Amino acid sequence: MFQQLKNIDTAFKHLRAFCIILILACVLICAYTVFKSYQFVANSQQHIYILANGKALEAFSAERKDNIPVEARDHVRMFHDYFFNLDPDEKVITAHITKALYLADNSAEKMYNDLKERDYYGDLISGNISQQITIDSIRVDVNQYPYYFRCYAKEKMTRSTSIVTRSLVTEGYLRNVARSDNNPHGFLIEKWNTLENKDLKTENR
Repeated sequence: MFQQLKNIDTAFKHLRAFCIILILACVLICAYTVFKSYQFVANSQQHIYILANGKALEAFSAERKDNIPVEARDHVRMFHDYFFNLDPDEKVITAHITKALYLADNSAEKMYNDLKERDYYGDLISGNISQQITIDSIRVDVNQYPYYFRCYAKEKMTRSTSIVTRSLVTEGYLRNVARSDNNPHGFLIEKWNTLENKDLKTENR
């Protein structure tokens, strides 16, 4: 009689232990499933698809801080392209300079006004001179704010009789502003300054 009760008690303990282990296993599996589902949804929300020329291209979203060096360099590149890539056409010059001035503060406007007073743009038009810039490198220091940058480039002045290549080095600072259609990267160039702008070579055409 007592042996039978003892066996029943032992079986009950085993059954209870089994049930507890089974419940814990179910809880762990459910928690893991919920975690992985949340992780999958979060990852899928960072993927976007862009339709370009009839093709779907996958893109990934990222925090702004992860892209600051890339965006800052591209902002500086865009500004210099607009400011220095000029053709002997008043409308082209005005359009390019207008776009450039959206990306910088009054230091760029001051440079533009100085060139305008010296009739620099008038000389481009009257002499049928095309001006092109090639960016060699852009250094941006993201360890300080506003972000200091230095741009190394070459200018090519194409005249009817010659091509002049010039060395151009500029510097300035970048501060954060609101993004817009005119300023897609959300930076503004401040204290822009030309450190070097000298002739390297002249080729006859």
